[in-house]
Amino acid sequence: MSNAAQDPALETLLLPVFEGRLIWPADGALFLNARDGWPLHRQPLPGLVAGQQFKPAFDALQRSGVELFDEADERRFPLVMLLPPRQRSEARALYAHALSRLMDGGVVLACQANDEGAKSAEADLAKLIGPLTVVSKNKCRVYWSQPGSAINSTLLEQWRGLDAVRPIADGRFLSRPGVFAWDRIDLASKLLAESLPSDLRGRAADLGAGYGYLSVALLSRCAGIMSLDCFEADARALELCRRNLEADAKRLPISCHWHDVTSGVPGRYDVIVCNPPFHAQVGAERPDIGRRFIEVAAEALNPGGRLWLVANRHLPYELALKTGFDAVNTITQQGGFKIIEAVKSRKAGVR
Repeated sequence: MSNAAQDPALETLLLPVFEGRLIWPADGALFLNARDGWPLHRQPLPGLVAGQQFKPAFDALQRSGVELFDEADERRFPLVMLLPPRQRSEARALYAHALSRLMDGGVVLACQANDEGAKSAEADLAKLIGPLTVVSKNKCRVYWSQPGSAINSTLLEQWRGLDAVRPIADGRFLSRPGVFAWDRIDLASKLLAESLPSDLRGRAADLGAGYGYLSVALLSRCAGIMSLDCFEADARALELCRRNLEADAKRLPISCHWHDVTSGVPGRYDVIVCNPPFHAQVGAERPDIGRRFIEVAAEALNPGGRLWLVANRHLPYELALKTGFDAVNTITQQGGFKIIEAVKSRKAGVR
């Protein structure tokens, strides 16, 4: 993320510090679910440590010189800031995690955009730690408190495990709140899985693998797949993917990579499957992310390699497909989705 990019929630989160309502502690602060942006660099924030499990955001923080938090680090902080995620169980578990990292007498500071559930998130934190100071600005709400003895210990214990790993789909997959389509089989991915031909073979990759549903489907339908690389930006989802593929990993090489696909992938493949994301961490629809996934697939496929892709019917991916591939075929359109097979020219030179 560019430091010039607009991020109203990040800007509003730091308003109490910028306006002097909160004094930045000499011992620094922990920022959970952190994002980079100009507000982090508006004034010195000594001792700032950022926690982030989404690879593009992690990379942006690292590039800007912010210290990244390691969960093995047992430090507690006088200030814990967070941007709660939209998924409520994940957000409640993050509140509990924030308190586990808070020094006695420390302050919890959180912010969320109004259209992402700010009022509910504020109410949840108030249930957990008592009355909050609240400021509304930039179509966001920032709220904070020094909880002390006001913490609801019963609720805290309940919320610690709200984002725990659990079985879904009759026990076939492990998932957890907050990952994409966490409590179900995504309909678009299911349509793609059902459309995959059995003759796909060779080295394969799943770009944006999530908790591994498409990867499992590919390996179960296509006996000719010799190896599989799974690329996923969400570290929480990637660990699930690894666990969901444990049985398959006993019979062929499988690698799981915490990776931002938009930066390119290092391997060369004969088959790529993909249900590309079209939203970033914040903001509106981003079809440019899906187009970049297609470009990366074209770069990574060997001559004659095949991309099998599912997307919402309205997303404008056709130009990227025609630019990168010799043959593009719409296999089916159902339920608002389109399944596309794109084949790399056999005349394409190896890069």
